[in-house]
Amino acid sequence: MNKTLMYSLLPVAALVLSGCTSSPSAADVDKATVEMLKNSFQNRGIATVDRLVQDDANRECVAADVAGKPLDEKTAKAIEAANMKTVKWPADGKFLGDWKEGEKIAQSGRGMTWSDKADAANGGNCYNCHQISKEEISFGTLGPSLYNYGKLRGVTDPNAASGKAIVEYTWGKLYNSRAYNACSQMPRVGHKGILNEQQLKHVMALLLDPASPVNK
Repeated sequence: MNKTLMYSLLPVAALVLSGCTSSPSAADVDKATVEMLKNSFQNRGIATVDRLVQDDANRECVAADVAGKPLDEKTAKAIEAANMKTVKWPADGKFLGDWKEGEKIAQSGRGMTWSDKADAANGGNCYNCHQISKEEISFGTLGPSLYNYGKLRGVTDPNAASGKAIVEYTWGKLYNSRAYNACSQMPRVGHKGILNEQQLKHVMALLLDPASPVNK
């Protein structure tokens, strides 16, 4: 047996043996699971084991999911407030870039694997959960369709004051989705450094520019 795998199973084996006299507590099982995960993975390229570390939002949402019930409102609001504080707005105050570049980013699922370079540009992988334009015949359905995103929300001029609320909401949602939904499954592409500020601007243009295929 692979030594790494063997060592990773030791905490679980200990729990099984101890279970002959008493049942392990939920905390014991959680601790053993964490240890097994730590022993089962290793740093490889840019994919490091610190990705296994849960923040408060992940921890609370996983616990609620296991319990089969939603977060209580107080906890959910606290998570949303904490994540809202992480949102960094465009340094120059401009939210939109080039929708053509945004389309490339949205259709790319590359990045952040052990074989990628640390300075390589990541994709947004948006198509994996959303329909982006009416031309697409294959797309994920975990998230809602983004077709006509800006048009349906009445954004005819993203730079106009009338569309400011939607523009800012869209930026915040892309940057850190948990600022608006505590247990959102949407990747926190800004907060986690998946996309940089300029890439976010391009994706914003894809969603909100009237000339984008999203709004045609």
